[in-house]
Amino acid sequence: MSKFIYIYKGPATPTDQFTPEQGEKETAAWGAWMGRIGSALVEGGAPFAGGTALVDDGSTAAAADLTGYSVVEAASLDEAKALAEGHPFLSEGKGRFSLQIFELGQM
Repeated sequence: MSKFIYIYKGPATPTDQFTPEQGEKETAAWGAWMGRIGSALVEGGAPFAGGTALVDDGSTAAAADLTGYSVVEAASLDEAKALAEGHPFLSEGKGRFSLQIFELGQM
């Protein structure tokens, strides 16, 4: 089994800006997805709270539109993709959000 990182990309609303109803709905959606994949979820992850990008010429730039991460365990990239089925981050259906999946290599 390998570990895969899911990196969430898109204009997600910070959780501190949710109404109580939105918070309950999002928590339930994430809980349902996490419950469905069970032990394949290695680390639930966290939302990103802001950042910057350091450039190799010594300057800084705006950070990419990345909003959080999770780590799953799967036998293959295809299996890691299948685990993302029904993921709440991909529920809008307007093409504004994506889930980037990378296998974590060995050092």
